[in-house]
Order: sequence, then C-alpha cells, then structure tokens
Amino acid sequence: MASGIKKTVCFLTCLALTGCASQDLMVKRQSEAEAKIEHLIQADKKSTQRMNELSGQIQTLDEQTRSYDSQIKQLQASIRELRTSQSELAVRALQPPTPKIEVVNQDVAPKNRESGPPAEYVKAFGLYSSNNFSAAIEAFQAFLAHAPKSDYAANAVYWTGECHYSLNDLSKSLASFQKVVDLYPGSTKVPDALLKLGYTQAAMKERDKSVKTFEELIRRYPSSPAAAKARERLTAN
Repeated sequence: MASGIKKTVCFLTCLALTGCASQDLMVKRQSEAEAKIEHLIQADKKSTQRMNELSGQIQTLDEQTRSYDSQIKQLQASIRELRTSQSELAVRALQPPTPKIEVVNQDVAPKNRESGPPAEYVKAFGLYSSNNFSAAIEAFQAFLAHAPKSDYAANAVYWTGECHYSLNDLSKSLASFQKVVDLYPGSTKVPDALLKLGYTQAAMKERDKSVKTFEELIRRYPSSPAAAKARERLTAN
C-alpha cells in the first residue's frame, strides 16, 4: 500500500514538473513573438520615416530642376539677344560713316533713338553671358550711371536682376525686377521682369505673392511668352 502511494506521488510530481516546463516554454515563445512584433513595428516606422525623407528630397530635386530649366531658358534668350546685338554691331560697322552735320540750335534739335546697343551695354551683357555675374553687375551699373536715359536702361536693370538671381541673392534680384516694372512700364522687358519677379518670390517661399504676380502678368500681357510660362507655373503648383 505504501509502495502504491509512493508511485502515485512520483507520478503526480512528474506531471507537475512537465506542466511547469510546458508553461515556461509557452512564456518563452510568447516573449520571442512579442519581440519580433516590436522589431517589425520599429522597422516599419523607420521605413515610413525614410520614405518621407526620400519624398522630401524628390520634391526638392524637382524644384531645383524647374529652377535650372528656367535659368537655361533665360540663358538661351540671353545668347539670342547677344547674337542679335553682335549682328547689329556688325551691320553698323559695314555701313559708311554718316556725314557730320553741325546743329546750330542744339536745344531745339530732336533726339534720335539709339540705333543699336551701346558698347558699354554689350560689354556688360557679354560678362553675363560668360557667367561672370559679379563683374556683369558692376558693368551694368556703370552703364546705367553713364547713360540712365538710354533705350537699353530697362534691359540693363533686368539683366542686373538676372545676375543677382544666378548668384542666389534673391532680395537684390527682387528689387531689380520690381524696378523694371515700376520705372520702365513701357519697356518690352516688363513681361519678363514680372515672370522672374514671380519666380524670385516663389524661391523666397512667398507663394501667395508669386501667384498674384503671375496672375498680373497674364492679365496685362496675355499673349506674351512670359504669360505662357506663368500659366505653366500656376498649373504645376
């Protein structure tokens, strides 16, 4: 009888130990599963953060690409203008000299418009075209100081703004483009100045102002190439 009791006690003890071992194993596996879940959650958070960073970088690159495209187009326009100026100078050089006529009453004599860009302006524009922006700014300013009433004064102020824009001096660029709009309302450079004014405001994170500038450009010069670019920019935004 005692032997049977001992066997029963041993059997029950083994069952208890086996149950404890199973429970420990379950607890261990549960802990491992929770650790894996936590690891996956952290990995997902890192992936989401990385995707947000990449999205921001892509947006920044897209804005830079648009800016570069705009600068390339402006440079192409500058090259065309320089070639036109050079052609005009070449034609003038081939023309026979105009006989000198002495004007008796110079106060009454009408003032003739310039038949081509002055040498000072051509020099300054050449510096801009060669990407020597700082020297070009000085040259344009010297030209304006010497000939403030020149037919090319508005152009000189505009290209000064382009130089500042290329140097990323946005505040001075903004001032130059605004000056073209305010002081030379009849100039053919006003549409381009309004366009670049809007670009500069956008680069300065002044989106509302840039939108108003683009809308003003489209309203005042609806058929101009500058207005077409402004429409593209408004559509893209």
